[in-house]
Amino acid sequence: MAWFALARVLFVASVAYASALLRPLPVGAPFNVVFGLVLAALVVLFESRLRETSVTHLLGALIGCTVGLFIARAIGAGLFWADSGNRRVEFLHSFILIVLPYLGLVLGGKHGEWLEPARLIGLFRAAGPQRRYKILDTSVIIDGRVADVCETGFVDGTLVIPQFVLKELQLVADSADSLKRNRGRRGLDILQKIQKMSGAEVMISDLDFPEVREVDLKLIELARALPGKIVTNDFNLNKVAQLRGVEVLNVNELANALKPVVLPGEIMKVFILKEGKEYNQGVAYLDDGTMVVVDNARKMISRTIDIVVTSVLQTTAGKMIFGRYIEAGAAAQAVAPPAVERDRPRPVPAQSS
Repeated sequence: MAWFALARVLFVASVAYASALLRPLPVGAPFNVVFGLVLAALVVLFESRLRETSVTHLLGALIGCTVGLFIARAIGAGLFWADSGNRRVEFLHSFILIVLPYLGLVLGGKHGEWLEPARLIGLFRAAGPQRRYKILDTSVIIDGRVADVCETGFVDGTLVIPQFVLKELQLVADSADSLKRNRGRRGLDILQKIQKMSGAEVMISDLDFPEVREVDLKLIELARALPGKIVTNDFNLNKVAQLRGVEVLNVNELANALKPVVLPGEIMKVFILKEGKEYNQGVAYLDDGTMVVVDNARKMISRTIDIVVTSVLQTTAGKMIFGRYIEAGAAAQAVAPPAVERDRPRPVPAQSS
């Protein structure tokens, strides 16, 4: 932003002017100006790094440093009996005054997520069932099926949308590629749809991990911090999260589990859409997208026929059904139960004279 850059320039100029006017170094004015510019540059660099840190971590670092400072002062006051003129005692006082605020600063900044509103409310809430967090990643938001699952009421708990996922969606929506731009806008529309659902509880999380660059690894760290489960359809994220001990809800696995179950020997109606790869094969698709490969069905393309299921193959991409085309007259014979042995006429034994 223009005003932000202007504020930086004014700050650097003010520090340089104050250094030239007050002359903190016992040298000429040019050296003091350079000294002021270096100090201002260090402050600007520190400020740019702070902008990447979440507010909760900054607040946690400030509280931790303050607590450490109070503890150091208390310890120093408790050592009133020590000889203050002794150099070792003076060093001990200085060491405590430096170390404890530093430890409070580091520990408070590292565990700043506990200052999030959801965590603070949980500390004062009566003991009860633990909240269930479902963290949505970018791919499952763009996919859109998670909105339909939420609308059915099968997803309980709080849906967590991290800020870094929103930022990634915005970058995709602002892409120069029209395909990526449409995908990003679809993801934002899906989020609006989920937020407007009456039964869905949505939380935007400001928790970030600046030391982690990849979004997938940030999702894993967020799932550990809450704790919660990651909702995704990304195969690689699924495997990495499982290796790191984070539970994953895969939408593709859910879709495969909800596909209709067929057993070898059952008869089903399918519409032969195209020719198969092998000789005299036809290919059909069920309503959920399951591929059905039918033997002896090449001549029945663009027609609805009865087939007998011969086998079912489960692959990483989904389920495939193999069947055989049967003629209309042979369909009843294919499903007729075999004759029982007792229904057959038994020969009458010959009587001996």
